[in-house]
Order: sequence, then C-alpha cells, then structure tokens
Amino acid sequence: MARLLRSLLFVPGNNSRFLEKAKSLCADIICFDLEDSVPIEEKKSARNLIKNALQNRSEYNSEIYVRTNSPISGLIPDDLQEIIQKGIDGIVIPKVDTASDIKKIEKTMVGLEKKRKLKPIEIIASIESTMGVVNSYSIASSSKRVSALVFGVFDLLNDLGVEYTKNPEGAMYSRAKIPVDARAAGKYAIDAIWQEIDDTVGLENDSIVAKNLGYVGKSVIHPNQVDIVHKVFYPTRPEIEWAKKVINAYDLAKKNKRGATTVDGKMIDEVHYKRAATLLNSVKK
Repeated sequence: MARLLRSLLFVPGNNSRFLEKAKSLCADIICFDLEDSVPIEEKKSARNLIKNALQNRSEYNSEIYVRTNSPISGLIPDDLQEIIQKGIDGIVIPKVDTASDIKKIEKTMVGLEKKRKLKPIEIIASIESTMGVVNSYSIASSSKRVSALVFGVFDLLNDLGVEYTKNPEGAMYSRAKIPVDARAAGKYAIDAIWQEIDDTVGLENDSIVAKNLGYVGKSVIHPNQVDIVHKVFYPTRPEIEWAKKVINAYDLAKKNKRGATTVDGKMIDEVHYKRAATLLNSVKK
C-alpha cells in the first residue's frame, strides 16, 4: 500500500495553541495526545479540545490520529466515546501488552462506528513493555485495522530496570524484533522518539539506524525534528512505482464512474489515492 509513515508527531491534547499550530505542520501523522502529556485532571478538557479539532479536520494537512490512554488505565472507553467521529483517521493505543488488549478496544470501536455510520478506523499499537515485545507479532496480527506497531523505548527500559541513554543497549533486542514481527504480519513499524531535541545529528544518525532495522518512520516530539526524519525515510523506488500505479488506476476508475478498483490484486479506494498522491508530492519536493 502506498503510504508515508515517516513521522508520527505527538501534540499535547490539552494545549489549544499547539493544536492550532499543528494545522500548518507537515508531519505524515499528527497524533493528538490524551496520555502521557495530559495530567489526569485535564483529560476531560483535552478530549473536548481534540473533539473540536477533529470537527475542523479539513484545516489539517496531515493524517490525524489520537493517542488514547493505556488499556490498564480504564480511561479508553471515555476516550473513544469522544474521539470516534468523522475527522479521525486512526488511534494510537499505548502500552499494548497482548492481542486481547486490541480485541477489547476494537469491540468498542465497532459499536461506535456502526452507531455513527463511520468506516473502520485504523489502530497503531505501541509496544512499550517486555510483555508487549514478546507478543508483538500476535498484536500486529490481531486485527486487519492494526496498520503499524510503534516502539516505545522509555517504558520498556523502565520495565527492564535499565536507565535511559542515547543508545541504550538494553533496548537493542526489542528494537530489532518489532519491525521483524510487524513485517511478518504485513504491517509497518515506526521507531521510538529521539528525546534530545537540540541534538539534530544524533536524531539523523538514530533515524538511519532505525531505517536499517526495517522501520518506515520515527515518532517525533517537536516540529523541528520532522524535516530531518523525512530526509532519512525518503520513499523507496518500489513505493514510488506503487503510488504511480494507484494514481493511474484510480483516475481511470473515476473516469468510468467507479468508486474503487484494484492494483496488483489489492483493493484501491479514495484513501489509497490520497496517500499515493501525498507520497508522490513528497518526492517532487
């Protein structure tokens, strides 16, 4: 599938100024955050701010995801009640330990989607624990709507009892395993954040390591990191050729007044067309 997931930029959901600024950012995915960046007493307010932002979806250039709270928090039902609506492209679920975590959440999502007449919304599962690393293939395989796995290094190191450094040896195995499991399940893998905002050389080098491990992109926490990550995770030749096929096939389908078609045996619709166009536009820049 022609898709750009080079950058997943987290934006605090309780900060209206940051939500507004995100409209002009060029990250491939803007992810409004309800979890770590939002204090417990501000969760309700953050949900309302995000709900309002989703209602103005057309003002954002990127795909829009929302990171919910973790399965163990008990807050996901309240999160989903507010954010499963028109305007959202997907959700990021943090601290996923097992496939059953995904299945329980999906059941709630299905009910809300049917009630609100929405198409199935994608899930990106964040792997942040030893249990999650052990189960990462089954998590990636748990649902068709799971499109990618994200590597969450900080909580993993905490679970291992290892202190964070710029190149933590304790995370090496887990960092290498996640893209292998994701690819085996036919899904993407997105690398962990680079915490040192001012260390742009370190970010670029770390992104190169991630790309060589099989990651298609990186989580980022500051807009200034986006261009560096995009430079490293430039679309590959097969991705460019696939995007061209999608554009040509869908243009022909529209000319013949059809809403969907196939490319190499895979169904193509408006979502794929938009993603292919975005990919080709990124190559022209």
